[in-house]
Amino acid sequence: MWCRRLACLFKVPCQLSGSTRHRSPWLPHDRRTVLTAAARWHHTAPESLKCAWQLHGDHLELRYANTLMRFDFVWLRDHCRSASCYNAKTNQRSLDTASVDLGIKPKAVRVDETTLFLTWPDGHVTRYGLEWLVKNSYEGQKQQVMHPRILWNAEIYRQAQVPSVDCRSFLETDEGLKEFLQNFLLYGIAFVENVTPTKEDTEILAERISLIRETIYGRMWYFTSDFSRGDTAYTKLALDRHTDTTYFQEPCGIQVFHCLKHEGTGGRTLLVDGFYAAEQVLRQAPDQFELLSKVPLKHEYVENVGDCHNHMIGVGPVLNVYPWNNELYLIRYNNYDRAVINTVPYDVVHRWYTAHRTLTAELRRPENELWVKLKPGKALFIDNWRVLHGREAFTGYRQLCGCYLTRDDVLNTARLLGLQA
Repeated sequence: MWCRRLACLFKVPCQLSGSTRHRSPWLPHDRRTVLTAAARWHHTAPESLKCAWQLHGDHLELRYANTLMRFDFVWLRDHCRSASCYNAKTNQRSLDTASVDLGIKPKAVRVDETTLFLTWPDGHVTRYGLEWLVKNSYEGQKQQVMHPRILWNAEIYRQAQVPSVDCRSFLETDEGLKEFLQNFLLYGIAFVENVTPTKEDTEILAERISLIRETIYGRMWYFTSDFSRGDTAYTKLALDRHTDTTYFQEPCGIQVFHCLKHEGTGGRTLLVDGFYAAEQVLRQAPDQFELLSKVPLKHEYVENVGDCHNHMIGVGPVLNVYPWNNELYLIRYNNYDRAVINTVPYDVVHRWYTAHRTLTAELRRPENELWVKLKPGKALFIDNWRVLHGREAFTGYRQLCGCYLTRDDVLNTARLLGLQA
């Protein structure tokens, strides 16, 4: 995947020249060093290059597990996990960060096979496990993927034969819930079968994994072509691929659809993996990918229908990435709701249109389109930060219900079940 490939590009080479370990003259058998002006490398044992460290004027350099890490001294003091600095029961920091001297330096440093020991000028000792440092260093994070995913087009998804989860297993067992969430995290969509086709039963389903996010559309909503809202979705017309609530400052994380009734033709649901399309742009035109990740746009929803009066504005780039590893975590794509482009100077806007056209072409490739016919009893969960959805035109009476879920609560449920989320 593109995010893993980028992470590999940031790996720091660790070809360091060997050096003998410095021993304190008054503690000949202790691996301790007093900070000196001349930086030099020290090893945990003369015969081993598994771990080496070097002191500089404002930071500690540490090589361990093939990772070269640099730690600011203030960072090392701030993240101390001793009982006086960190509450292990609540997993919260006790140390007042603002009280740490910004010019602090360790008085002594010692490293054994598993642990880094730092003694500060006031005599306080900080201990860090070397594995913990690799995991939590900036350099270590650059090599990690926050959210493991399987990117897909229609053929990849069909060949994967991702199973739906039975409603009873989903509701009553941790195994069924975990299988569902694993599918959802990997693919951005997941199905639950044999759901009683009512709004009430769909609500029970949604609450199994998250709090329901109440929005301007209500908490649980019915969805028909009655023109009851100022939105194209409340018609029988086809809808092009898009993500929802781009006009929110934080778009809704998960959307739930459940078709309760359809007496007519058409109305298939379209699903497109936006991250798969974005990877193609990254491969073909990395400069365009970068532009789409940096240029902020406004999305807007203006509604004056009946008793519904709303004016929502959300701001953000089309592609949102973590800056330390360039991993994509959110796509904000909705051509219906994109507002006037007035946040981009004239000498950039044409390049933005070119990049947007490249991404749109990928999103509209027929091979990337997964078409699903939603039927009563089959509920669909969509990662609205990743997967675009649309609809073909339909005839007759079609009724759906659904809701939005809070993303934090879904990921919380997954983590409590031991999944990486």
